Amino acid sequence: MKLRRVLPLVAVIPALFLATACSGESADSEENKPKPSGKSAQSAQEKESAEAKRLGALDTPALEKVVLTGRVAGFDAKKIAKAEVEAGRGMKADRKECQPLASLIGGFTHIAPVATAHRSLQGLKATDATVGSMWLASHSEQNATRVMDELGAAVTACPKGFKTLGLTYGKVEKLPAPKLGDQAVAYRITGDIGKQKMPMTYTVVRGGGVIAAFYGVNMLDPNHAAIPEAVVKAQLDRL
Repeated sequence: MKLRRVLPLVAVIPALFLATACSGESADSEENKPKPSGKSAQSAQEKESAEAKRLGALDTPALEKVVLTGRVAGFDAKKIAKAEVEAGRGMKADRKECQPLASLIGGFTHIAPVATAHRSLQGLKATDATVGSMWLASHSEQNATRVMDELGAAVTACPKGFKTLGLTYGKVEKLPAPKLGDQAVAYRITGDIGKQKMPMTYTVVRGGGVIAAFYGVNMLDPNHAAIPEAVVKAQLDRL
């Protein structure tokens, strides 16, 4: 099915292709940048691990142990290249109250996490047109609670959407959230991509200090774009 071959390219992280379109850098500019030495990379991980310990949070190695990988609940979860993940960092909304929504479009929480782990998601059945991504963001429990509170407030404050990277997200609708985890928020946001409307569904759940965010899109049936609750529960059971 041709749609299934095309959709994952735009559905892994919405900001990926948007940032590429808006960037003035050449595609190989990242390759020309000096790579960190093994020692400096180790030092960065040690610093992250120390901060995670101080806050009672999980560091990257710990998140990678618990994040979904492989086949689960009818979906295939695959690791995303770091360069693709970083393409969505730092998205800014033109309205401050909408920033939590813009940050999640980019694949990050608006409050900087200690660590993250990202996965693409694709249905195993050829007839399933729902694709998307998920990521875990590790925080102190206090900051994770604040992320969820401010995200919920943003959904309420931004029904007419906002702009980021020169693109318009014209509608935000609150959806019933799953009764999972310590807190949960679900919503649909519609992006205006040229003349096309792209409804994107988000389900965001907190388990202690970890935020688990799930993004889904279905170009055939927007009402079935959400990543299934079984996938969300499978992830929460691993935390």
